Amino acid sequence: MRRRDAAFACAACASLALYNNLASRHRWHQERYVRLNLGAAAVLLGAAAASGLSAAELGLGRGWWRPGRLAAGLAAGTGAGWILVAAVPATRPVLADRRITSFEPRALAYQAAVRIPAGTVLWEEVAFRGVLQASLVRVLPRRVAIAVTATVFGVWHVRPTIAALRANDLAAGRRQAVIGGLAGSAVMGGAGVLLSLLRDRSGWLASPALLHLTASSGAIIAAGVAARLGPASRRPGRAGPEQLRIDRDHE
Repeated sequence: MRRRDAAFACAACASLALYNNLASRHRWHQERYVRLNLGAAAVLLGAAAASGLSAAELGLGRGWWRPGRLAAGLAAGTGAGWILVAAVPATRPVLADRRITSFEPRALAYQAAVRIPAGTVLWEEVAFRGVLQASLVRVLPRRVAIAVTATVFGVWHVRPTIAALRANDLAAGRRQAVIGGLAGSAVMGGAGVLLSLLRDRSGWLASPALLHLTASSGAIIAAGVAARLGPASRRPGRAGPEQLRIDRDHE
């Protein structure tokens, strides 16, 4: 049984390390982002159940919808932080992402209320803090399992970080893009540690999901608001290819 558990954990690590970095390169993934990621979450949950992982191990047991006080407090603090960054003119340039600041209100609402919650947060929390972390805890010491989960979560974000840098003209060459991608991966790995610790402390998947949702959708909303409060939040220039890809979702 332990060999089977280890094989499933390794397969989960490898598939998640590759999925986002390969699928996000293709237009069909961008156009069907929410549906594909929800489908992937369902497939992964089915595979986890077939491997013997229980709902409780996945963070989906009784009471799974309760995030707990710590997660609620961190989410509230994160939301307040986004409000502050958007409200202060000196900090608005931090939010100047061309993939977001050109959105019309309808497209912005879709991103914050549908694409991010369903296509990103739900999928990533099920995949990482749910299936991957649970499978690793079965075969590794708890702290090591959390570290591996966070590392794979960081690798997951390499290509999206590079795409964001290029869309905002922040990576002039391949070397800068690679360095930026690795730096972004390290930052997201750190965020992954926090999310995994929340999941481990509470026992429920809702805890990291609430913080993740506030951080991601909050960033989208704050960037949209900042873009309309003043020119300090805008960068000159045309939208990059990643912006055009995302815009197609709303045509």
